[in-house]
Amino acid sequence: MYLVKAPSLLKKIYPKKLVWSIPADDSIYLTFDDGPHPTATQFVLQMLAQYKAKATFFCIGKNVIEHPEIYQQIIAEGHTVGNHTQNHSNGWNLNKEEYLADIAIAAKHINTKLFRPPYGRIRKKQADAIHKMGLKIIMWDVLSGDFDPKISPEKCWENIKQNIEPGSIIVFHDSSKAWDRMAYALPLTLAYCKEQNWQMKSLY
Repeated sequence: MYLVKAPSLLKKIYPKKLVWSIPADDSIYLTFDDGPHPTATQFVLQMLAQYKAKATFFCIGKNVIEHPEIYQQIIAEGHTVGNHTQNHSNGWNLNKEEYLADIAIAAKHINTKLFRPPYGRIRKKQADAIHKMGLKIIMWDVLSGDFDPKISPEKCWENIKQNIEPGSIIVFHDSSKAWDRMAYALPLTLAYCKEQNWQMKSLY
Protein backbone atom coordinates (compact mmCIF):
# COMPACT_ATOMS: atom_id res chain seq x y z
CA MET A 1 0.00 0.00 0.00
CA TYR A 2 1.17 3.52 -0.78
CA LEU A 3 -0.32 6.97 -1.12
CA VAL A 4 0.21 8.87 -4.35
CA LYS A 5 -0.30 12.25 -2.69
CA ALA A 6 1.51 12.80 0.59
CA PRO A 7 -1.28 13.59 3.11
CA SER A 8 -1.04 16.61 5.39
CA LEU A 9 -1.50 14.37 8.46
CA LEU A 10 1.63 12.39 7.57
CA LYS A 11 3.58 15.62 7.24
CA LYS A 12 2.49 16.61 10.75
CA ILE A 13 3.36 13.24 12.32
CA TYR A 14 6.89 13.17 10.96
CA PRO A 15 9.57 15.67 11.99
CA LYS A 16 9.57 19.11 10.45
CA LYS A 17 13.11 18.33 9.31
CA LEU A 18 11.61 16.30 6.45
CA VAL A 19 11.05 18.25 3.21
CA TRP A 20 7.83 17.25 1.42
CA SER A 21 7.43 20.08 -1.11
CA ILE A 22 8.72 23.57 -1.87
CA PRO A 23 5.89 25.94 -0.82
CA ALA A 24 5.16 29.18 -2.68
CA ASP A 25 7.26 28.06 -5.64
CA ASP A 26 6.18 27.99 -9.29
CA SER A 27 8.64 25.22 -10.12
CA ILE A 28 8.42 21.42 -10.23
CA TYR A 29 11.09 19.19 -8.70
CA LEU A 30 11.54 15.88 -10.53
CA THR A 31 13.45 13.25 -8.58
CA PHE A 32 14.70 9.79 -9.56
CA ASP A 33 15.47 7.00 -7.08
CA ASP A 34 17.60 3.85 -7.13
CA GLY A 35 20.07 4.55 -9.95
CA PRO A 36 22.39 4.91 -11.64
CA HIS A 37 21.08 2.39 -14.17
CA PRO A 38 22.68 1.92 -17.62
CA THR A 39 19.41 2.03 -19.57
CA ALA A 40 16.91 3.91 -17.43
CA THR A 41 19.22 6.71 -16.26
CA GLN A 42 20.49 7.34 -19.78
CA PHE A 43 16.91 7.63 -21.02
CA VAL A 44 16.06 10.07 -18.23
CA LEU A 45 19.09 12.21 -18.98
CA GLN A 46 18.18 12.35 -22.67
CA MET A 47 14.60 13.40 -21.89
CA LEU A 48 15.70 16.05 -19.38
CA ALA A 49 18.15 17.49 -21.92
CA GLN A 50 15.42 17.61 -24.56
CA TYR A 51 13.23 19.75 -22.28
CA LYS A 52 16.11 21.69 -20.73
CA ALA A 53 14.97 20.40 -17.34
CA LYS A 54 17.05 19.75 -14.24
CA ALA A 55 16.37 17.02 -11.69
CA THR A 56 17.71 15.31 -8.59
CA PHE A 57 18.95 11.71 -8.61
CA PHE A 58 18.90 9.85 -5.28
CA CYS A 59 21.57 7.24 -5.92
CA ILE A 60 22.29 3.93 -4.23
CA GLY A 61 25.96 3.67 -3.28
CA LYS A 62 26.47 0.17 -4.70
CA ASN A 63 25.02 1.31 -8.04
CA VAL A 64 27.37 4.31 -8.13
CA ILE A 65 30.28 1.91 -7.62
CA GLU A 66 28.99 -0.27 -10.47
CA HIS A 67 28.26 2.63 -12.86
CA PRO A 68 30.60 5.50 -11.93
CA GLU A 69 30.57 6.94 -15.45
CA ILE A 70 26.80 7.44 -15.36
CA TYR A 71 27.02 9.03 -11.92
CA GLN A 72 29.60 11.49 -13.26
CA GLN A 73 27.42 12.16 -16.31
CA ILE A 74 24.50 13.13 -14.06
CA ILE A 75 26.67 15.72 -12.36
CA ALA A 76 28.33 16.91 -15.59
CA GLU A 77 24.92 17.63 -17.10
CA GLY A 78 24.02 19.94 -14.22
CA HIS A 79 21.76 17.74 -12.13
CA THR A 80 21.90 17.22 -8.37
CA VAL A 81 22.60 13.92 -6.61
CA GLY A 82 21.37 12.63 -3.27
CA ASN A 83 22.25 9.78 -0.91
CA HIS A 84 19.77 6.87 -1.00
CA THR A 85 21.86 4.57 1.28
CA GLN A 86 24.48 2.06 0.18
CA ASN A 87 22.14 -0.92 -0.13
CA HIS A 88 18.62 0.53 -0.44
CA SER A 89 18.13 -0.10 3.26
CA ASN A 90 14.75 -0.01 4.98
CA GLY A 91 15.02 2.22 8.06
CA TRP A 92 12.24 0.33 9.83
CA ASN A 93 14.34 -2.85 9.74
CA LEU A 94 17.57 -1.35 11.11
CA ASN A 95 18.52 0.32 14.36
CA LYS A 96 19.88 3.86 14.27
CA GLU A 97 23.56 2.84 14.26
CA GLU A 98 23.13 0.30 11.45
CA TYR A 99 21.15 2.77 9.32
CA LEU A 100 23.63 5.61 9.82
CA ALA A 101 26.51 3.27 8.96
CA ASP A 102 24.87 2.35 5.65
CA ILE A 103 24.37 6.03 4.82
CA ALA A 104 27.98 6.78 5.74
CA ILE A 105 29.28 4.10 3.37
CA ALA A 106 27.21 5.58 0.53
CA ALA A 107 28.51 9.05 1.41
CA LYS A 108 32.02 7.91 0.48
CA HIS A 109 30.83 7.64 -3.12
CA ILE A 110 28.05 10.27 -3.27
CA ASN A 111 29.01 13.88 -2.57
CA THR A 112 25.79 15.53 -1.41
CA LYS A 113 23.89 17.18 1.42
CA LEU A 114 20.60 15.56 0.35
CA PHE A 115 19.20 12.26 1.62
CA ARG A 116 16.07 10.27 0.84
CA PRO A 117 15.10 7.18 2.86
CA PRO A 118 14.34 4.13 0.69
CA TYR A 119 10.63 3.28 0.76
CA GLY A 120 10.14 6.55 2.66
CA ARG A 121 10.63 4.52 5.84
CA ILE A 122 12.56 6.29 8.54
CA ARG A 123 12.29 6.47 12.33
CA LYS A 124 12.29 9.76 14.19
CA LYS A 125 15.58 9.02 15.98
CA GLN A 126 17.16 8.15 12.65
CA ALA A 127 15.85 11.38 11.11
CA ASP A 128 17.18 13.44 14.01
CA ALA A 129 20.62 11.83 13.70
CA ILE A 130 20.73 12.29 9.92
CA HIS A 131 19.84 15.95 10.34
CA LYS A 132 22.72 16.33 12.80
CA MET A 133 25.01 14.88 10.12
CA GLY A 134 24.21 17.95 8.03
CA LEU A 135 21.95 16.14 5.58
CA LYS A 136 18.61 17.51 4.37
CA ILE A 137 15.96 14.76 4.27
CA ILE A 138 13.89 14.95 1.08
CA MET A 139 10.53 13.18 0.93
CA TRP A 140 7.92 13.93 -1.76
CA ASP A 141 4.61 15.47 -2.62
CA VAL A 142 3.65 13.09 -5.46
CA LEU A 143 4.59 9.41 -5.77
CA SER A 144 4.20 8.35 -9.40
CA GLY A 145 3.81 4.65 -8.59
CA ASP A 146 6.12 3.70 -11.47
CA PHE A 147 7.65 0.99 -9.24
CA ASP A 148 4.28 -0.78 -8.97
CA PRO A 149 3.90 -3.59 -11.56
CA LYS A 150 0.17 -3.76 -10.77
CA ILE A 151 -0.58 -0.42 -12.42
CA SER A 152 -0.46 0.48 -16.10
CA PRO A 153 1.78 3.17 -17.61
CA GLU A 154 -1.39 5.19 -18.20
CA LYS A 155 -2.31 4.98 -14.51
CA CYS A 156 1.18 6.11 -13.57
CA TRP A 157 0.74 9.24 -15.69
CA GLU A 158 -2.73 9.78 -14.23
CA ASN A 159 -1.27 9.66 -10.71
CA ILE A 160 1.02 12.53 -11.61
CA LYS A 161 -1.37 14.69 -13.63
CA GLN A 162 -4.10 14.56 -11.00
CA ASN A 163 -1.78 15.56 -8.14
CA ILE A 164 0.99 17.74 -9.52
CA GLU A 165 1.02 21.41 -8.56
CA PRO A 166 3.62 24.17 -8.30
CA GLY A 167 6.19 23.28 -5.66
CA SER A 168 5.63 19.53 -6.01
CA ILE A 169 8.48 17.09 -5.46
CA ILE A 170 7.72 14.11 -7.73
CA VAL A 171 9.24 10.64 -7.39
CA PHE A 172 10.19 8.52 -10.40
CA HIS A 173 12.57 5.56 -10.42
CA ASP A 174 15.43 5.04 -12.89
CA SER A 175 15.39 1.28 -12.50
CA SER A 176 14.53 -1.88 -14.43
CA LYS A 177 11.47 -2.50 -12.28
CA ALA A 178 9.93 0.89 -13.08
CA TRP A 179 11.08 1.11 -16.69
CA ASP A 180 7.79 0.54 -18.59
CA ARG A 181 5.80 3.00 -16.50
CA MET A 182 8.53 5.62 -16.07
CA ALA A 183 9.41 5.63 -19.79
CA TYR A 184 5.75 6.33 -20.60
CA ALA A 185 4.95 8.87 -17.88
CA LEU A 186 8.14 10.95 -17.82
CA PRO A 187 7.85 12.41 -21.35
CA LEU A 188 4.20 13.28 -20.69
CA THR A 189 5.14 14.92 -17.39
CA LEU A 190 7.87 17.00 -19.01
CA ALA A 191 5.54 18.11 -21.81
CA TYR A 192 2.78 18.97 -19.34
CA CYS A 193 5.11 21.05 -17.16
CA LYS A 194 6.30 22.90 -20.22
CA GLU A 195 2.69 23.63 -21.24
CA GLN A 196 2.02 25.03 -17.77
CA ASN A 197 5.17 27.20 -17.96
CA TRP A 198 6.53 25.54 -14.83
CA GLN A 199 10.29 25.45 -14.48
CA MET A 200 11.79 22.06 -13.70
CA LYS A 201 14.58 22.46 -11.19
CA SER A 202 16.91 20.29 -9.14
CA LEU A 203 16.93 20.42 -5.36
CA TYR A 204 19.78 22.00 -3.39
